[in-house]
Formats: sequence, structure tokens, C-alpha cells
Amino acid sequence: MRDVWSPAPETPRETYETICAEFRWRVPATFNFGADVVDRWARERDGPALIWEDAAGNSRTCSYSGLSQLSNRLANALRTRGVAKGDRVLVMLPRVPEWFVALIALMKLGAVPVPCIEMLTARDLEYRVRNAEAKGVICRPGQIGKFGAVEDALAVKIALGSAPGWLDWDAELARAADVAEPATVDAEDPAIMYYTSGSTGHPKAVVQAARAVYAWRTSAIYWLDLRPGDVIWCTADTGWSKAGTSILFGPLSCGACSLFYDGPFVAQERPGLIRRHNVSVYCAPGTEIARVVGEVATARDLGRLRRVVTAGEALSPAVAQRWEQATGLRIDEAYGQTEALMLTLNFPSEPVRYGSMGRPAPGCDLDVIDAQGKRLAPGEEGDLALKLPNPQLMLGYWKDADRTQACVLNCLDGSWYLTNDRARKDAQGYLWYRGRSDDVINSAGYRIGPLEVENALAEHPAVEVCAVVGSPDAERGEIVKAFVILRPGVQAGAGLTRELQDHVKSVTAPYKYPRAIEYVDEMPATVTGKINRRTLREREYAKLRGAG
Repeated sequence: MRDVWSPAPETPRETYETICAEFRWRVPATFNFGADVVDRWARERDGPALIWEDAAGNSRTCSYSGLSQLSNRLANALRTRGVAKGDRVLVMLPRVPEWFVALIALMKLGAVPVPCIEMLTARDLEYRVRNAEAKGVICRPGQIGKFGAVEDALAVKIALGSAPGWLDWDAELARAADVAEPATVDAEDPAIMYYTSGSTGHPKAVVQAARAVYAWRTSAIYWLDLRPGDVIWCTADTGWSKAGTSILFGPLSCGACSLFYDGPFVAQERPGLIRRHNVSVYCAPGTEIARVVGEVATARDLGRLRRVVTAGEALSPAVAQRWEQATGLRIDEAYGQTEALMLTLNFPSEPVRYGSMGRPAPGCDLDVIDAQGKRLAPGEEGDLALKLPNPQLMLGYWKDADRTQACVLNCLDGSWYLTNDRARKDAQGYLWYRGRSDDVINSAGYRIGPLEVENALAEHPAVEVCAVVGSPDAERGEIVKAFVILRPGVQAGAGLTRELQDHVKSVTAPYKYPRAIEYVDEMPATVTGKINRRTLREREYAKLRGAG
């Protein structure tokens, strides 16, 4: 792997074949991100690590040495309060500098941060606290009411401000020392935990090891193409693993600087922010790029921007072509999962094929296989799978060994991790996404489990039976669509639709609500009598094909 402590190579760049032929995983026996990355850059090559701005124009900057000192103070404060190696701590913060400090400090202790978005409801958080057996939480004062049902179960509660019964962030840091002793974190030790929606039941808790946090730099080097002096703006929310990939772990491993903008999405403002903050690498989901492309065409001047990348949802080739025509910059897509990080990349030195997921990332033997684990020929559709072992793969799903094992296919020549996605590859090794093997809805980059929405709808007194699927949408990729059988005597109508949508928003995170509701008299069923979501979903996509 390229040495991130040395200047990145300039053009001409290595070919894909050369990169893969020369690549070797060199995962250290121990790795503490806070000490081995943040503290090391602070000592050896200090520079800007973070630029923060909010919608009101307030701004702050922080260097590597600043992050090192602040995270040392918080680590000492947490240690004094009893947080130790292996403890899980929820970090529910928006795009504020304290999010950086909290994650780095916890990792210095060897504790396991559990990033969460503020849109989560009290019910969502109660499940996470109890399931993770969380030791503590860090959040803003305005969010503490959501923890009422589990407040007594949390030993350490820190708020970014004054709140009765909670520790004050500023006061805790003011009392703590500037120097902290980092924990020894083995490569196989848990390092971070993300909750991600599945097709059934509650969200799954993905536990990633320290080796995976180390491996995150691979996509930062070969896909984001980061180096010291770069400013990257990744617009992912703080609760998603994409924030770890392209806001914190990847950029800081390469000595780059992250722009952290805490404000609403306004397409017209994106070009100005890119230009004003000297952003050189812009990373955004396809939905955002589709809404910004018209603005960049008008703005034209994007300052230092040299690279644009996307992941999390498929990018329309038409949008990518419009962007390239308007700016002269192509868009390089990648594919990854919370469970296995970035698995395919489009490389800056190679031709881009719009609509493709790219080619397997260095060190990743990713291929299309059949049900027996046999590699399929180019053009054949099958299961997308990662050959094991691989340092990017999760330790497993928290407290769910059966679900973890279900992701692995053992065959004569070894084992495969099954991504649960379908794909085909072409003769040059580019992979093309063909759909999911499960029912998870991917809407504007958010993964939404249908059962979560169905459970919320089922609580409403008007609903007798319901099913939720993804329905194709030009702007969001997919939207959540609910099929509802009403209870006798209840009349369908626009008013009831709004009422059901508001009900879901009040029960679970608002982004999960059904943007479309269709009232039906019966549901398609499988041979065992279960609702057949796949049939409903296929009908939605058939409508799209018919319209085309």
C-alpha cells in the first residue's frame, strides 16, 4: 500500500493492474486510531484537520495537534468517570467538531463509539442502549429527553452544555489533563459499532475491528485520492459508516482536512461552499449530485475542486455525464457496505464507466458467484461475494452469531462473505449492480428496513395489514411505499394518508416514513402464507418499465 506518510505520487499514475499486483495488506498487530494516526500527525506533520461552518456563518478550524489535545482531555475525563476499553458509548451529535473529538477520544481509550443521528426517536435509542449494553452517551442538551426510558441504565451521560443530571462537556474538559495514555488495541479488538437497517426486525449492530479502521485508508488513497493539503467535503450524516470512511478515518489517515458543514441542504449553496473552503475532493450521494448538477453548471467556478466521488446509492449515468460536461470533472462511483467497507472503486488513473460500480478494491477478491461458490463468467448474473479472510470484513453482528454465520458461504476452495447483492462483471472486470437479494430499501442513501416501517404503521388503529417496499423514484433512487389493508369501516383518503405518514414519523426516525401509500383489498402471499414483498416491489418496477 502507498505510504500515507510520504507525498502521494503525481501523474502519470499507476494502472489498476499494477496497483493490484503490488498491493499487500500490512495490518499492524495493534492499532489505535487516536494515537497512531491523530497523535502521530500532530507530532510529525501538523496541519489543518477540520474546517467547521454552520448555516449561520459561524466557523471554527482545528489542527491535528488541536484534535490531539482535545481528545486527550476528553479521554482522561471519560476514564475518570469509569469508561474503559471495550465499553460501548453512544455518540449522538450532528456535524459539529465535538463529534470528531468524541470518536477519537473513545478510540484512544479502546472504548467502542456507537455513532447515531439526531433524527432517531426515543424508541430507536432505547433499543440501541439496551441492545449495545451501552455504558454512556454524548449528545446535545436538546436531545436528552429522548433517553428518559434508559437514563438510569447509562453510567456516563455527557451533554454539550448544561443539563440537570448530566455532565457538562466544557467543564469535564477544563478539569482534564492535556496528555493521555492510549490503550493498546489489538487488530481484532472491537473499534466501532454501527446500527444498520436490515430486511427484518430491529436494525443490525455491525461491529468493526481495529484492523478495519486501519484498512479504511485504502479507499482514501486509491479512490478519494487524498494527500496532505487536500480538503475533502463528504456530506454523509454522522451516524453512517460513510462518515467514518470519508470524513474521519480515511482523510485523517492521509493527513488531509475535512470540511464539516452543519446546515440544511440547499443546492444553490453547494458551489459557493466548495469554492470558499478550497474543497479539492467532493463526496456526495447520487441524489445530492443530481440536485446540484444544475447549480455547478451555472456557477462554473469550483475553485480547487479536482475530484468528485459518490457512493451509497447508484448514480444515474445521465447525471454523471451532465456533471462532466458542465465542469470537466468526471464522477467516480464506489460500492461498499457497513459490514465490509468499500469493496469496489473507480480509480483516477483508469477509464470511468458510468453506471458501473467500478472494479474490486486493492486487496479485495470480490467476484460474482453461484449458489455453490463457483466464480461465474463475465456477463453472468450472480451473488456478489468477498473471498475470506479480508481485514475489511466486520467482526460480526453484535450478539447475533447466527446472522453473522448466515453471511458466509463455505465451499471447497474456501469461504465467501455474501453481500446480499446481485451483480455481473464485464470482460474488463468492471462490476454492474443488478439489485438486492433482500428487501432493504435504499432511499437517498438511507437504508431502511421494511419491517421497521410496517411495525410503526401497524400501531395505527386504521391499519389491519400492511407491507412496505421500495418503489423507484427519479430523485431519491427509491422511496418507501406502503400497501395498506384498512380495518372495516375505515375510509381511505388523502387525510388518512397524511395521518399515517405523520404517525410513522412520530414512532420512528422521520426519514423512514412512507412517501406513498396505496390502499389494497388483499396482499400477494408466498406458499407459506407470508406477505410476498418481492412481488409488490416487482410490480412497482414493472410500472416504471411500462412507463418507459
